[in-house]
Amino acid sequence: MLANVAVAELNTWMLQSGNWDLRSMWGTMSDLAKVVVFILFILSAWSLGVMIDRVLMYNAARKQSRVFVQQVAGALREGKLDEAISIAERNKKSHIAKVVATGLSEFQTASAQVSDSELIDAAKRGLERSVAIVHAEMKRGLSGLATIGSTAPFVGLFGTVVGIINAFKGIESSKASGLSAVAGGISEALVTTALGLLVAVPAVWAYNYFTNKVEAFDVEMDNSSMELINYFITRRAGKK
Repeated sequence: MLANVAVAELNTWMLQSGNWDLRSMWGTMSDLAKVVVFILFILSAWSLGVMIDRVLMYNAARKQSRVFVQQVAGALREGKLDEAISIAERNKKSHIAKVVATGLSEFQTASAQVSDSELIDAAKRGLERSVAIVHAEMKRGLSGLATIGSTAPFVGLFGTVVGIINAFKGIESSKASGLSAVAGGISEALVTTALGLLVAVPAVWAYNYFTNKVEAFDVEMDNSSMELINYFITRRAGKK
């Protein structure tokens, strides 16, 4: 019943004002609703910044990894570990280069007197640490996207509740100020609901997309670690 009254009041106000655009909607919104909109804009800017940063990082990692794999393969076949490390240092944005560089450094610093099993264990530990560090770097900011995706609709819902309350308050008055209050309340409910979804949906999509990217990077780093361990075993056996 109250909802029907609110719609009738809103239609009357629209006919009287002859204007129903974003500027007029913003002008009729309460201060609390404007704060909610401002918070949603901050969340949107934050999520957009994370998306841009992750896209740039992942693209650079993919591009440099292709170059690194092609260049380092020849150096490893010839046993030039120093050259391989130098190639890795020139491709610092590559996730594979970071892992391989750590493994090669562990292998080089190991004493010749160290047993094969100790050498391999040390290399494995170094590679595991490197993979964990790179994984954390790749995931940086994704938890923020998940948080925004899950909370933005509720922030918008809060604005919706505020708008509905203000609209019902305006129903009590049939004066122009009352009609304006009804219109403002409806505006608040519409704008905050739409903005909450507009902020949350892209954040959720981006989080899922980037999570799949990180999982693919993890597989590549794990494979590179295993191949490097096999290389160390073969190289160590060849010196005997």
